[in-house]
Amino acid sequence: MSSRTRQRMAGPVLVTGASGGLGLETALYLAEQGLPVHATVRDDATRQDVLRAAAERNVGLRVLRLDLTDPASIDQAVRTMVEEAGGIYALVNNGGVGLRGCLEDLSDREVRHLFETNVLGTLAVTRAVLPHMRLAGRGRVVTISSVGGRISSFGVGAYCASKFAQEGLGEALALEVAPFGIRSVLIEPGIIKTTRWTTNRGIAAGALDPGSPYREMFDAAEEVADRIVDRSRTRPVDVAKAVHRAITAEYPRMRYVVGRPASVVIRMRRFLPEPIFERVYFGPFLRRLRQARTGAATPPAAGPQTGSAAPPPADPRTGTRGGGA
Repeated sequence: MSSRTRQRMAGPVLVTGASGGLGLETALYLAEQGLPVHATVRDDATRQDVLRAAAERNVGLRVLRLDLTDPASIDQAVRTMVEEAGGIYALVNNGGVGLRGCLEDLSDREVRHLFETNVLGTLAVTRAVLPHMRLAGRGRVVTISSVGGRISSFGVGAYCASKFAQEGLGEALALEVAPFGIRSVLIEPGIIKTTRWTTNRGIAAGALDPGSPYREMFDAAEEVADRIVDRSRTRPVDVAKAVHRAITAEYPRMRYVVGRPASVVIRMRRFLPEPIFERVYFGPFLRRLRQARTGAATPPAAGPQTGSAAPPPADPRTGTRGGGA
């Protein structure tokens, strides 16, 4: 079957978290490929921004409100899309929030909101669309996870935990829905420069407390992350293209890793013995953090880009909506 034929066989797509970052680029790119797209935003105030971006790219799409923490808005968005488009062929689970800070500095409220959005919200939207896919006998559930869903890192433990949870849900879902002709696919981007690094940075209040025992190390790690982001060659459109492949491929893979650095570190984790991986991958970064804590050195530089023998730990703090917000 040709790619053009598979494209024609694909149907309406629902993209969550499309107000900016990866979600917006994915919605626009899919629309450019001729797919009917319903893009969702958490805040109605951003609706015009999405429509303006669509007009600039000369594409049409429908914008709906959907808040991952509001079950009524999820049901309404799905119902509206089914009424307007006649069904849902693909769901792109991109919506989500970030949370940065060492675990001891996180409040219960911050962690609860993170999981209610990234995990329970993703699960709620997925459950809402599955009956329509089962009725049609086909469909794709594509979840934007992160390399942080495979390898955790300093200062983003809770965020990585939410991505690990998405990985587990997506993998189990792949087995549960395959008999109905539905595929579950995970997209795992590396570091990508989006609004997740500016307006949606999501730093925990406790991480900024001067009295935190982790403050110097966290600041150093943030500087490392910023340097890596500035040098990242992976772009939001790379994620959008992976989503398009997941939606249109006759036999999509369960996972698509986006970005060469992310692919390298995942392979390292897979093939190196665990003690060697920990020593090679985490060791240099941990030494730099200890130096930052004691003030014995300037904040750590960014891994191999500055001549280090090994890359710094994977930093999943991306527009991932990771998933994106």
